[in-house]
Amino acid sequence: MAGDYSLDGFAVPAELHRLHTLLERVGAEHPELDPMDLMLFETAVIEIANNVVEHGVPSGEVRWLFEVRVTDEAIVADLHDSGQEFSPTFGEQMPGEDAEGGRGLPLAEAVLDELEVNRTDEGNHWRMVRRRGHSAP
Repeated sequence: MAGDYSLDGFAVPAELHRLHTLLERVGAEHPELDPMDLMLFETAVIEIANNVVEHGVPSGEVRWLFEVRVTDEAIVADLHDSGQEFSPTFGEQMPGEDAEGGRGLPLAEAVLDELEVNRTDEGNHWRMVRRRGHSAP
């Protein structure tokens, strides 16, 4: 069973609740999803969303569009944001236990099968994929 979901608005803290609600709906409407796959996917999506909310410039004016799809093979999210260009360094190690931040991107990268970001004319395009039945985070 496939499913398509979307959410758009401003990348502000109050909108994170709507994103959580959307992801809860995905799980409720797809009971065939492995709970571990769904939890790890949601963790990664929320980490990336938090980064856009916290670091998106101009603050409070960045718009985003989330598109989530459930296919027979994977759970996929595309996030389009209108913020400044973001060029992450993938493959970085998790910061030390005393670090106050910097864990979101390495965590998302660790639990997803695919994580990429590209710059388009409209802003940043994040693609997040968690294959169904993936055995390890």
